[in-house]
Amino acid sequence: IAGPRAASTGRPGVRLVLGPREAASVMTRSYRLIVKLIDFVSLGCHATAMRPPETHSTDDFDSTIDLSGIPVDTSSPVMVTGATGYLGSWVTKGLLDAGVTVHATVRDPQNTSKVAHLNRIAEQAPGTMRLFAGDLLQPDSYDQAMEGCTVVIHTASPFIRAVDDPQRDLVAPALHGTRNVLAGIGRTPSVTRVVLTSSVAAMYGDAADIEGYPGRILTETCWNTTSSLSHEPYPYSKTLAEKEAWRLASKQDRWRLVTINPAMILGPSLNSAPTSESFSTIRMMIDGTARLGAPRVGISVVDVREVAQAHIAAAFLPDAHGRYIASAEDTDIFALTSTLLPRFGRSLPLPRRALPRPVVVAMAPRLGQTRTYIRRNVGYVVRADASRSRLELGTRYRPAQTSMEEMVEQMLTQQG
Repeated sequence: IAGPRAASTGRPGVRLVLGPREAASVMTRSYRLIVKLIDFVSLGCHATAMRPPETHSTDDFDSTIDLSGIPVDTSSPVMVTGATGYLGSWVTKGLLDAGVTVHATVRDPQNTSKVAHLNRIAEQAPGTMRLFAGDLLQPDSYDQAMEGCTVVIHTASPFIRAVDDPQRDLVAPALHGTRNVLAGIGRTPSVTRVVLTSSVAAMYGDAADIEGYPGRILTETCWNTTSSLSHEPYPYSKTLAEKEAWRLASKQDRWRLVTINPAMILGPSLNSAPTSESFSTIRMMIDGTARLGAPRVGISVVDVREVAQAHIAAAFLPDAHGRYIASAEDTDIFALTSTLLPRFGRSLPLPRRALPRPVVVAMAPRLGQTRTYIRRNVGYVVRADASRSRLELGTRYRPAQTSMEEMVEQMLTQQG
């Protein structure tokens, strides 16, 4: 900003003149959203502090998981790690509704507020749920929960957002968590199938990476080769964790590993206090924080219910193998938010324009980002090929607009 700028006050004939310093301050505050959004896209869905938990009815949205065509075996239990999480809760519900006995692992089974929604789901389902304590970073932590299980669905993943030492705080926990769970499986002879929640972050680090992939398409053959401890350490940790899982799987022939690599997860939560970053990001898009505009950060998105279905299909379909991308649509942050305009455009302060890429690049140092990072992530198109999950897992993806509308409706209802 080279000189004073006039800003509208919202009243006819009245203009507010901002000097360079004031205008820069306003821009800084307005564009802090860019950092949050871009971080989310590259980091995937992770925990963040929100309101105290409470349960709510699932009558306001489609709460079923479509398991048609999947030969779900109810004769032995299934262990689900991270069962209280955004995705883990839906996986648990799908299994319980199918009549499965679920060994649900949580950090503290005695924390009634954290497990209340799981208990309510179990009470209404034909299946049976048993709660177990589990800590990803503690060896032998899952041995008791695994007893008698033929399937382990590992949705839990350690994450610390603000880190001083990426190796210590991100890479080491991701690797140790994967190793501890798989080591427990090695000690449990009944387990024959392992489904691991990975991410498209293990397939690409920056959106620009996809420009160099065959056909400029993200497929299951792609691996993230650009992230490191100094650049995108979280995707780096996800990449190392999945590679470690495949390395350990290759050293034995009793259990088969299948990974689900979801895009940005959307849709309603079974817990009215969801700890997924998806909700924090979407909240900023609807509460006026992004009213000046949203960046065109290329992403792919998917509904949480379809990701849950993919996990259960991968657990029970005999021929399921390898990696599966779970993605419904390719879009960008601005276009995704625009899907809310038909239903909420008159009632919510939604962004009506895309932020110009040069503005985002210019503001990068002030926002604590490198210009290289911004240039490699803003304005690129992400194209994900989810044909394997459609054909082999039978996943039928609903439109992103439906996921967004149900998600936002739930958020507004919870706000009272």
